[in-house]
Amino acid sequence: MSNTSKKNNVYKLTALGILTAIIIVLQIFTTFVKFGPFSITLALVPIVVGAAMFGKGAGAYLGAVLGVIVTIMSATGGDPGGFMVWSANPFLCTVLCILKTAVAGFLAGLMYELVGKKNKLLGVILAALISPIANTGIFIIGMLLFFRETLAAWANGSDLLTFIIIGLTGVNFLVELGVNIVLSPVVVKIIDAVKKTGKA
Repeated sequence: MSNTSKKNNVYKLTALGILTAIIIVLQIFTTFVKFGPFSITLALVPIVVGAAMFGKGAGAYLGAVLGVIVTIMSATGGDPGGFMVWSANPFLCTVLCILKTAVAGFLAGLMYELVGKKNKLLGVILAALISPIANTGIFIIGMLLFFRETLAAWANGSDLLTFIIIGLTGVNFLVELGVNIVLSPVVVKIIDAVKKTGKA
């Protein structure tokens, strides 16, 4: 392995370590910021950054890190809504938490890989769009498939579909989507800065 390759590998590991730490801090902090029964997920932003800089594998890894933190917060009661899902089925709760965020990170990296080489800003915007869509979409599907009784209890007699769209994920999803889109130009600047150093 050449010195340049070693240097790039060290830089990648260091950057992923920093992004991992940011995800952990952000997710713990935003656990206490709620719009409805679940907290918003601002930690998707560093996942998009990592996915765009280092590819879909890095995006999946960072997403999985987020999923582990969400699982821990759910299991410990730090996230009351998540704790209800954990109490219903710890195994499926863990799988759902990690799967939805890992897929969100992977798809963000894939989207940037497909589009970002031709148009960085568009690639980042599409990556920033796909990550909350995947995260929320998989969450809704998982809840409908495996936690319908919990959903029905939360809905308290109201129409289940209406509750899911408006009460459960509506505002959270829009906040996550809005934050990701607004910060897309910042992500592009980060990528440009890294490339100018010759380390990415």
